[in-house]
Amino acid sequence: MKLILASQSPRRLELIKLLDMEYEAISPNIEEIHDLSLTHEELVTDLAFQKALAVFKTHKDDLVLGFDTLVIIDDLILGKPKSEEEARYFLQILSGKTHRVLTGCAIIKKGYSRSFYTESKVTFWDLSEEEIDDYIKTKEPLDKAGAYGIQDHGARFVKAISGDYFTIVGFPVSKIYQELKRVIKG
Repeated sequence: MKLILASQSPRRLELIKLLDMEYEAISPNIEEIHDLSLTHEELVTDLAFQKALAVFKTHKDDLVLGFDTLVIIDDLILGKPKSEEEARYFLQILSGKTHRVLTGCAIIKKGYSRSFYTESKVTFWDLSEEEIDDYIKTKEPLDKAGAYGIQDHGARFVKAISGDYFTIVGFPVSKIYQELKRVIKG
């Protein structure tokens, strides 16, 4: 049984190495279906499950991990911005406020399936328009939920976090490690 990461996210590819387990990474290559009748917590776990299941369908003898991360402020989901203008808007909304980051996790193997989420809170400093513009010029915000990467230049904007740092990055290392110990050892 191989461990498979249903993701090609550079951040997740880096963090899975902290588990000290052999793994393979396979992109789930699916169209994410957002069921708007679900709560944010249900949605993020459902999306993680969709990704894991897509890979598991062709790797039924393996253990597959799927993830999804949502940035939420005032009940509004901030996904990956579709443009620089949308990234600017997201950063303006986050400026000086606290938001939630949910990472959905799914573990699937033959005869076993579990989905759950972890949550952290992030508080931003007040951001000037110049700071936002300079950050957007790095192009970093364009492939990150919420238009920022806490592990990169976006770290400059973070006043405080409450919860697990790795949840914010999109791979809650210690929670996954504990779950895998339980699942693999039976």
